[in-house]
Amino acid sequence: MPMLPQWAMDAMNILTQAFILALGLAALAAVVMYAADVTQTRDAVRRNYPLVGRFRSLFTTLGEFFRQYFFAMDREELPFNRAERDWVYRSAQGEGGTIPFGSTKPMDKPGTAIFVNCAFPLLDDHAAATQPLRIGPFAREPYDAPSFFNISGMSYGALSTPAIRALSRGAAKSGIWLNTGEGGLSDMHLEGGCDLVFQIGTAKYGVRNSEGGLSVERLREVAARPQVKMFELKLSQGAKPGKGGILPAEKVTKEVAKIRGIPAGEASISPNRHPEFDNVDGLLDMIGHIREVTGKPVGIKAVIGAYGWIEDLCEAVTRRGVESAPDFVTVDSGDGGTGAAPMALMDNVGLTIRESLPMVADILERYGLRGRIRIVASGKLLIPGAVAWALAAGADFVQCGRGFMFSLGCIQAMKCHRNTCPTGVTTHDKRLQRGLVVSDKAERVAEYANTIREHVEMIAHSCGVAEPRLLRRKHVRLVQEHGRSVPMTAIDYLPPDTGANAPRDMPVQH
Repeated sequence: MPMLPQWAMDAMNILTQAFILALGLAALAAVVMYAADVTQTRDAVRRNYPLVGRFRSLFTTLGEFFRQYFFAMDREELPFNRAERDWVYRSAQGEGGTIPFGSTKPMDKPGTAIFVNCAFPLLDDHAAATQPLRIGPFAREPYDAPSFFNISGMSYGALSTPAIRALSRGAAKSGIWLNTGEGGLSDMHLEGGCDLVFQIGTAKYGVRNSEGGLSVERLREVAARPQVKMFELKLSQGAKPGKGGILPAEKVTKEVAKIRGIPAGEASISPNRHPEFDNVDGLLDMIGHIREVTGKPVGIKAVIGAYGWIEDLCEAVTRRGVESAPDFVTVDSGDGGTGAAPMALMDNVGLTIRESLPMVADILERYGLRGRIRIVASGKLLIPGAVAWALAAGADFVQCGRGFMFSLGCIQAMKCHRNTCPTGVTTHDKRLQRGLVVSDKAERVAEYANTIREHVEMIAHSCGVAEPRLLRRKHVRLVQEHGRSVPMTAIDYLPPDTGANAPRDMPVQH
């Protein structure tokens, strides 16, 4: 057997020594971890099963990622299942929204909406283009909103720089509005040239004075931007009704802090309500003040729980005059999403959009305000059937956040609150943001919006109407407990206690 060259033998010796050293270090590490596990008192599994018990935490963590690929069926994941996510991915990539073989959606599940197709559907060349709809007829600068499907509030800070840039560009390309969320107005929002809805949260980010109140000067500066078309006063959010926004300290960069007007590197927790008012008259005063200062339409956003206050609001508007009304109401769903919220609120508080949207529409109709106050529906409405249902139930517009996050590449990793988002959508880690290429994702944002509108129009035409806003509750049947459906018109969404005995907020204790 020929002798190896000296250099090869030296290399083998070095590798052998390195291997022995590595084994020694591994053994030493195992001994140290064993001792640490046995002596610690916080974890019973690791204390009773040193070393081996560590795999439990590892497998639990990895399970979040592997479950959606290997174990979950297409329609059983929450908050969004694989079928819904895949539809958005395909649509965003310009592959259309078609599927093969047959539907995997269980059609006998109670609450499922089934659209009633017409025997003689509208021919495509007889369809009407969806016309812009005016919001804020009493504002100095009303807004003729061109699209029934738009991007809901997602703040810069909660979302990354490239994510906001891509949303802005994509929104402009598809002719939809982008809601800024409560985090203020950034250069990234303005970059694409899209229409913007400026949201005013309880902390007044972007329009606050040194005491945290509303600054008239800052309000005028924002309103001077021609891209800002409307203002939305956020009362509450579906994922955390009764609690303000939560931005972890690691996400409060110097840039985020400057835009919001808060200290950098400190967690930002918004008040749980606007301290300036505690009744509907105070709310209407605030709406009127913002509308007068900005000259633009002003609306409110709320998740519906106690609903007697909506009756009070309508009565106050009737007393004051229709010009005092909010120009729009964004109805958020109690199962809405966010980057960070207490589980106690996210899982338990607030009505879902399926119940609250038609209720609000019916209350406004009863007071003759349905044409004055536009309704915007928000909350897990990211596929065509859900959007078409919302329009039939009474919405004038639908807006979505997480559908557009999926179009940006979100994989539902559930890491939004940890600054470790693997796709760069909700992180300020530059290394992770590198994966989100703005020019590519902007195209996907636009494709997704366009596909949604195309397929909602398809549903409308199948029902025999010329465009989506002509869909009515008579076009929808809802599956009941016994598996059979009833017309949506047969369901009374105004509870028997609506009116004087409707659940109202308790008086605020000062």
